[in-house]
Amino acid sequence: MQFPGPRGTDDMTKTIVHEETPDYFQELSEYLEVLSNSQRLRILKMLEKKPRDVRTIASEIQTSYENTKKHLDRLMSMGLIRKEVGLGQQTSKGVHPVWKYSLVPGAMEAIIRNLGFFSNMRIQVADTDLKRRLEDVRSAIEGEITGNRPVLIVLGGPEDGRFFFIDEKGTRIGRIDKNAESRGSADIILGTEYSSVSRVSRPHAVLRREGKKWLLEDRGSTGGTFLNGNALQKGVAVEVSDGDVIELAKGPAGAKLLVILPAGAS
Repeated sequence: MQFPGPRGTDDMTKTIVHEETPDYFQELSEYLEVLSNSQRLRILKMLEKKPRDVRTIASEIQTSYENTKKHLDRLMSMGLIRKEVGLGQQTSKGVHPVWKYSLVPGAMEAIIRNLGFFSNMRIQVADTDLKRRLEDVRSAIEGEITGNRPVLIVLGGPEDGRFFFIDEKGTRIGRIDKNAESRGSADIILGTEYSSVSRVSRPHAVLRREGKKWLLEDRGSTGGTFLNGNALQKGVAVEVSDGDVIELAKGPAGAKLLVILPAGAS
């Protein structure tokens, strides 16, 4: 059996072959089951804005207190939300403490990252229902969280799991440059820790859309740009696809980005 390599490696295209369904696939099935419920997705989106107590959540998703509590328990079991003591609404008997639920920092990013990995590991699994559920959940999550917009997800390093939306008109990718006079709203700017990546004022690479294709171009970077491990020629644009891995320079000071292109975005 072959498994994908560590985070951010070029082993995304390796095939997982198995004779019997391992624990991994059972856990994947459970993960998808938690995220396949539309009310749970609404709760996640709701808690992204501010913490809420059970009764408030139940009222907004229009279901019973008991059902809402079950949904919250499932989301907590996956480490996506947490609860802390807060103050309830004012009543004739005063204000009482209540449990308030909130989104765990980075939870949304982790969901998108995980589903991107699951969908693009070229898994050979006989369970066609599992494949279908994976795509259904990914489609629902992307619709709720990203609005079906294409994104790049950072793999490894201090910003692991962070995601950026890709602008169709052109997205410059590079390291933060404090001396840059201006930054475009579509720029993807990584921290100073990614020191092998060129500064965004003279971008390491550019990703843009032409017709139905997304094209990646190295802009003369020192460390080079790699697509699925293959070096790009400077100034020559190449097409990228859903699940591709972009590397900006090699080594621990470089950066790796997973390409997520929802259906209809490519």
